[in-house]
Amino acid sequence: RVMGKGNKERLVPFGQIARDAIVRYLAGARSTILGGQQTDDLFVTARGAGMSRVMFWMLVKKYALLADITSPLSPHTLRHAFATHLLNHGADLRAVQMLLGHADISTTTIYTHVARERLKKIHGEHHPRG
Repeated sequence: RVMGKGNKERLVPFGQIARDAIVRYLAGARSTILGGQQTDDLFVTARGAGMSRVMFWMLVKKYALLADITSPLSPHTLRHAFATHLLNHGADLRAVQMLLGHADISTTTIYTHVARERLKKIHGEHHPRG
């Protein structure tokens, strides 16, 4: 479960690679940081407090630079890419809405423009009159 904007709770599915990384983090770094303290926060700062959105954003930028990713990157960029990949690979708009935690599906339709551009490209490349 994740607490999103406006303290809205939602479930966030993740794959085996992410699961394995979280298990290692829970057993290693998080346990060391907390030193026996208890918290419901998954990601914690060096002081044992729950990580803020700003801190998460700073870490995304830091590790992007370490990975030689020079284009602008933020948690929102990753979220946008997530939604776009889902739509480009045939995910239902309603499912994407639920995964993003949007209360109104019209918010989710923002991501469909990229999917439409991809459809135009496919049509142009593969249709004889494209």
